[in-house]
Amino acid sequence: HINEQAVMLSIDPSKDADGFHPYNMGQLLIGNEGFVPCTPKGVLRALEEYGVEIQGKHAVIVGHSNVVGKPMAAILMNRNATVSVCHVYTDNLKKFTSDADILIVATGVKHLIKADMVKEGAVIFDVGITEEDGKVYGDVDFDNVVEKASLITPVPGGVGPMTISILMQHVLMGARNAN
Repeated sequence: HINEQAVMLSIDPSKDADGFHPYNMGQLLIGNEGFVPCTPKGVLRALEEYGVEIQGKHAVIVGHSNVVGKPMAAILMNRNATVSVCHVYTDNLKKFTSDADILIVATGVKHLIKADMVKEGAVIFDVGITEEDGKVYGDVDFDNVVEKASLITPVPGGVGPMTISILMQHVLMGARNAN
């Protein structure tokens, strides 16, 4: 059994390309964004590139992991979004998702989010991934939701490339910090 906490603590925070060291997570919570987990930072980069207004918007995150959900919530709160964090066990999930201006889903549950759970014009980032019978699916029922969304990422090929791009930037930052 590998002790994740021990592994995290063994990494120099100034070289933490994944952004998971407790120091870096704490920095994120107080608004200092250095090494931020790559997937949430990739989502932020996409929001910025597409000119999506964050301030004052209701962002709903479905999934509360340390990898995506929690850091994504902090990033959006740092930009003055009103953030609701839900998960697969949230009672009446539809109540939250159907009110979201920005919906970020990261549960690993195939097609958890259906068209009737989405607000018209919502911006949707599908971070979840499930493999079934050799096919890859997202957490959002893309084919039925795409018409309601103003912006939606596919699975595969949506958030994944942004994650890798951010990871490469962080590796370069870590290398510079080493010198």
